[in-house]
Amino acid sequence: LTEEAVCGLIFYPGGKVEHTAYAPLMRELAEEGVLCVIPKMPGNLAVLNPDAAEGIANRYPEITEWYLGGHSLGGSMAAAFAADHAEDYKGLILLASYSVAYLKESGLRVLSVYGSEDGILNFEAYHDNRQNLPEATEEVLLDGGNHACFGSYGLQDGDGAALISPESQVEKTADQILGFLSD
Repeated sequence: LTEEAVCGLIFYPGGKVEHTAYAPLMRELAEEGVLCVIPKMPGNLAVLNPDAAEGIANRYPEITEWYLGGHSLGGSMAAAFAADHAEDYKGLILLASYSVAYLKESGLRVLSVYGSEDGILNFEAYHDNRQNLPEATEEVLLDGGNHACFGSYGLQDGDGAALISPESQVEKTADQILGFLSD
């Protein structure tokens, strides 16, 4: 990616997580030319505004390729929005998340990243809902990563202890996303 923004990412924060918690990850992406927009959600819950991405791309007409993404509950809500607006986006990025919306034939490219030490993600639901995603979905297991370290909001009850630093998890996640966006 170049220094000028070549694509945009609208990223939905995880449930009860301040949108600013994703600044380290978004900064990594922005430094590589991705315009990152994180909608502030009412009550810090994307489920209260799943249509938050509506109209954002129109504010940046110079960006011609848009992606949706999100962490945890935010990823599920981004996927639900994507199901109704697939023609407006090139792909979907799910961090420790899954889609209950049917996207198999949406034409969207999908990247799914989760950590090996994640104690929050419901892996049964993750696997059950995998059928909703396109066959070519890229799945990446971050060895040593947990749930909370996709953002910067501290420990989360029930999460596994990360075996890598939060900075390392953000860097590895950014590398995966940038590779996906460059394909």
